[in-house]
Amino acid sequence: MTSAPSRPRPQIMTLTDAAAARVREIMANAEKPVVGLRIGVKNGGCAGMEYTLEWAEDQKPFDEVVEDKGVKVLIDAKAMMFLLGTEMDFQSSTLKSGFVFNNPNQVSACGCGESVQLKAAGS
Repeated sequence: MTSAPSRPRPQIMTLTDAAAARVREIMANAEKPVVGLRIGVKNGGCAGMEYTLEWAEDQKPFDEVVEDKGVKVLIDAKAMMFLLGTEMDFQSSTLKSGFVFNNPNQVSACGCGESVQLKAAGS
């Protein structure tokens, strides 16, 4: 009996060159040693959910590890179903700069851009 060939697991998230460069730059100047950037989502804001970003000093048992363009990103287990297929970018303009998430699971966003409404991937 032969087993069916396994499909490659899709990568939860990708980073643009600009996002990877900014993460590397910030990590190089971190006050404490970090293993990567942890990304998650939480309830909040006027649209329902907000992205969370924090420096990870260690890897948690259920973190999904994404390595892209020389950067290690740890995805919080509770956020995986909302971030599947997301591209993280870094944009800078005269008035503001920050990380931007191009998320196919985003249904809507608030007017100020601080919170989003997300659906689980595949639903």
